[in-house]
Amino acid sequence: MCELLNRIWSRPRGEWTRVLRKELPALAAGIVEELRDGLPAFSALVEDLGDETVRRQVEAALLTVLGYGAPAAPENDEREEPGRGAPRPALTAVPAQGSAAAPDHARRELFAVLTGDMTMADSDLDELAAAAHWPLPDTVRAIALATPGETQQLAATLDDGLAGMVGGQPCLLVPSPDPDARGPLESALRGRFATVGHAVPLRDTASSLRWALRLLALTPTRAGLDARPVFVDDHLSTLLLLQDEPLAHALAARWLRPLTDLTPRQSERLEVTLLAWLEGGGAPEAAKALSVHPQTVRYRMRQLEKLFGPGLRDPRTRFELEMALRSRRLMAQVRRQHSRVGRRARSVTADFRPLGVMARVNGL
Repeated sequence: MCELLNRIWSRPRGEWTRVLRKELPALAAGIVEELRDGLPAFSALVEDLGDETVRRQVEAALLTVLGYGAPAAPENDEREEPGRGAPRPALTAVPAQGSAAAPDHARRELFAVLTGDMTMADSDLDELAAAAHWPLPDTVRAIALATPGETQQLAATLDDGLAGMVGGQPCLLVPSPDPDARGPLESALRGRFATVGHAVPLRDTASSLRWALRLLALTPTRAGLDARPVFVDDHLSTLLLLQDEPLAHALAARWLRPLTDLTPRQSERLEVTLLAWLEGGGAPEAAKALSVHPQTVRYRMRQLEKLFGPGLRDPRTRFELEMALRSRRLMAQVRRQHSRVGRRARSVTADFRPLGVMARVNGL
């Protein structure tokens, strides 16, 4: 495949289609032979369907992977005439099998196109959606499910959602004409653990799915009748801060370096105080949040001013410090939640609290 791509890209762009049409049949035949030699089950499949049928299917799949569709057989045998340039019949972008595909196959193809990196012309996407019997919505949400048990049933319940698997994780795509309307989703997903992505234009479906899967990974699994779906919309700042944990660690290390020489208890106490002060805007508000006397907060803030210097009066420094403190707190909270899950034999854990809310510790 790499050799084929190199040969294609070494040619002028206008000749890519002709090179593809010429070389893909031989490549597909070679792949079929390799699979027959290495996989007995595949060899049996070839015997049942016929070598030519399987070869054509492999060729169509290769075209789809390359961003083209299976080429329709030309009505006339177009050949290069002496003294004239070779005709270049265009490859359509219709996925393999085209509109004649069975709806379930077309739905799988449509799910793959919407959630993957492959681009497709609007007209071809419309044709694939018609074959899948799934009208294309203007906006869509992705749903990541913890277990695959009732995926198809949920798909039928949620406006004929489009079901698929991503990395072994069952997922759904559902129309979202009103981004603020949660009732139908909450009702259908009640008693199941799922995360719901933000509403996006159809072409940005992969983004909604990505963050739904990320939130699923961050949230301890809950089960039972009291389980509720978790919405990305409610955790945007959390996902933003934790989208790259090594980078979040680097942020904390960079801005909280003055605390590194303290004992863990001293560092924790000052971190909690500093974050409460940054959030509240003053000592009285921080004291109320921490359930301590305002004078205790003032004393700790004098310690912090000695450590951080005049930077605490700089708006940019305060912003960076708050991000660093919040990201460190979030990562610690996620670790604690997952640790509780690991210690329990059952999958039920304490209710998931919004990660953006800092834990209040009495006496600090």
